[in-house]
Amino acid sequence: MYISKEKKEKISEQILAYLYSTNPKPLFTSHIAKELARDEEFVKKLLIDLKKKEFVIEITKNPKGKEYARRSRWKLSEKVYILYKQKQF
Repeated sequence: MYISKEKKEKISEQILAYLYSTNPKPLFTSHIAKELARDEEFVKKLLIDLKKKEFVIEITKNPKGKEYARRSRWKLSEKVYILYKQKQF
C-alpha cells in the first residue's frame, strides 16, 4: 500500500507534537505507535527520517547506561523543542 508524501509529513507532525507533549520524557517506538494508532515499523521508519533531519534524538541506552538490544527511545531535539515552544504562544 502506498502512502503519499503529504500523509507521511502529517503523521510525522503528529509524532513531533506527541513528543513535545511528553517532553523531556523519552518514549519507546511502540508507545508512540500505540498512541497514534499506527504500525510500529512505519512509525520507526518515520522516526529514523526525523532523526536524519535532526528533529528527534534516538536514545539507545537505558538509564543505567546499558545498551538496548532491539529497542530505542525517542525525544525531541533541543532546537525543535524551542521552536515548538515559541509557536505555542
